[in-house]
Amino acid sequence: MTFFWKRQRASRLAGKKLLSKQNSQLELTIPTHFRCPISLDLMKDPVTLSTGITYDRQSIEKWIQDGNQTCPVTNQILTSFDQIPNHMIRRMIQDWCVENRAHGIERIPTPRTPLTSFDIVEICSKMMGAASKGDEKKFLDLVGKVHVWANESEHNKNLIKDNGLGYVLAASFESFSSLSYEKHEDLLKEIMFLLTWMFPLGIEGRSMLGSTESLRCMTWFLSGDDLLLKKSCVLTLKELLSTDKTHAQTLINIDGLLEALIKLITTPDCPSAKKSSFAVIYYILSIPVARSKVSSRFIELGVVESSLEALVEADNKGLSEMALGVLDCLSDSKEGRERVQKHALSVPLLVKKILRVSSLATDFCVSMLWKLSNNGDGDTLVEALHIGAFQKLLLMLQVNCGEETKVKATEMLKLMNQYKNKLDCFDSANYKYLRKSY
Repeated sequence: MTFFWKRQRASRLAGKKLLSKQNSQLELTIPTHFRCPISLDLMKDPVTLSTGITYDRQSIEKWIQDGNQTCPVTNQILTSFDQIPNHMIRRMIQDWCVENRAHGIERIPTPRTPLTSFDIVEICSKMMGAASKGDEKKFLDLVGKVHVWANESEHNKNLIKDNGLGYVLAASFESFSSLSYEKHEDLLKEIMFLLTWMFPLGIEGRSMLGSTESLRCMTWFLSGDDLLLKKSCVLTLKELLSTDKTHAQTLINIDGLLEALIKLITTPDCPSAKKSSFAVIYYILSIPVARSKVSSRFIELGVVESSLEALVEADNKGLSEMALGVLDCLSDSKEGRERVQKHALSVPLLVKKILRVSSLATDFCVSMLWKLSNNGDGDTLVEALHIGAFQKLLLMLQVNCGEETKVKATEMLKLMNQYKNKLDCFDSANYKYLRKSY
């Protein structure tokens, strides 16, 4: 009797375990047609493509954004990228979630109506109307709406950029700047924050941001204390000058710009702002007319020392390239060359950066060494020889480099030949190679 009771108890326990196992299996089982073919997860916002296959919106949007032009399931070329909401499947998924609530499955919310090009065109029209009337409150409300859309998805951001909102914001920035950038400071800040992720702008948008009033407003912001705003402004200036350097002529006539840029490149722990600031300075100095007007002022403000310091600390290719570009431009003048030569780290850093950063950085380094070596005495060449410049220049001639850089490297090697007796450690094998080559 006792044995029979134990068998019954064991049978009941086994039944409970089987039921528990079945329940756990039920919890994990999602109907196949409710799963996204890409992610294999339960679809939250099912949409159907032109091929008739339904996917989760987030998954198929990423698929298309990655450059794919075919249907993932059928491999057919998509004749249209339109995504039609599949309301029937969505309701079926929601009903299934409700039925299985006891198993810990939550009902998926009804997705918002997706953003369309019509919505962007409509808000552009409203923004232009508010800007023409000088209605700051209404414009700020519309900017807030754009912020909400942009934060929802990357798809919304791309849709906003592709439908002309960048031009409207640039035109509005110029309009409110012309009225009074002190009075409309909050609005202009919000526009600037939005513009930073809308590049590249079209020609019309760039012309609006390149107007005198817009540039004055950005310079005013750069002179303030809001670091995030200063980063946005200097990035905007960099984008403007990278496509049209003629804006530099207007910029150099605005009081406080040079000082604001130098202050920004000396700001600690802000590499992106530092890189953009060096880029702006480089674009200004690369125009001969502008360089003749502002190079002395930049030298007075310590840009040479700041550039060399940035090269010591930089582990960023773009930052190193722009800092070297600034030094190369300044070395076109006698004053600039003398200032560079005074710094003990100049030649060691230039030799070190050859063939270590990029081809552009190497071009700048060779160009500067060439300018410094033609500055009178041979001290620069002797110092460069001591720290291995000869070997690096020889190696550089054997790899792909620009014709102008090759000519300058060849000239320096010939000049180094004249100072070979000043070095106790000069490698005679390298000298023989040099004589054989030239």
